[in-house]
Amino acid sequence: MSETLLVTGAAGQLGKLVLDALLASGKVKPAGIIAASRDSTKLAAYAAKGVQTRAADFDDPASLEKAFAGADRILIISTDALGQPGKRLQQHLNAVAAARKAGVRHILYTSMPNPETSVIPFAPDHLGTENAIKATGIPYTILRNGWYMENLFMALPHALETGQWFSSAGAGRLAHIARSDAAEAAAAALLSGSTESRTYTLTGAELRSTDEIAALVASTTGKKLDVVHISDEALAGGLKGAGLPDFLIPIVVSFDSNTREGHIGMVTSDMPALTGKTPISLPAFLEASKATLVQ
Repeated sequence: MSETLLVTGAAGQLGKLVLDALLASGKVKPAGIIAASRDSTKLAAYAAKGVQTRAADFDDPASLEKAFAGADRILIISTDALGQPGKRLQQHLNAVAAARKAGVRHILYTSMPNPETSVIPFAPDHLGTENAIKATGIPYTILRNGWYMENLFMALPHALETGQWFSSAGAGRLAHIARSDAAEAAAAALLSGSTESRTYTLTGAELRSTDEIAALVASTTGKKLDVVHISDEALAGGLKGAGLPDFLIPIVVSFDSNTREGHIGMVTSDMPALTGKTPISLPAFLEASKATLVQ
């Protein structure tokens, strides 16, 4: 294709997977891809393949405008600046403004499901970014990525050691998606050449509760795992006792309360529609991840 594609956060977990998917597609030459990161030296392996690499600091608007120069379609991967209120949204607004100044023709952005109603503290960052993108008048693709299967690694290895998984998600259900599937969808959207403005919600194919996930994990690993249902307050106390930083505690608790209240309880066909592929199933993911689960 003749359009130049740019990926921010290219040295991160999702960014690398998007780059890999773009290269594997055979639909764009390496020289037609720009990989942008705060530290471009981390992109040496991609530079060796012919990908353009550029430094892009979300706290430095001038660096963003310089990095985005000549890019037709850019994927803004949301940053991980969660420790300082307002910082993440400002970083995203810097990127959106730089895209407009650089003459980008299509903006893609990784958001989250239902940021309008979600109880997760950083949901306003995503909604604010979506609104800023729409206000530019530039065609856009919003990718509302569901909860990654890999996020289960935050709790499951320790839970399997003790045999107990403390949760305040209740009977809430969600359809986890593999990070690689979200990356495939992002790459497909970048490669599509679409000039339409669309919002996609990316999920796995089947809703499951914490109890149902625990049963799958126990079956896969051969280890006992019981879910202990507790309140948000009790979960927060346990996280504090475990030494989790104070600013992270309400965020982690909100993941469970958001599930319990049904704000992420949806299954969509958007990932297959974008990629033409079937999402990785949670049982298959767990089977492939046994070494990580049982440490």
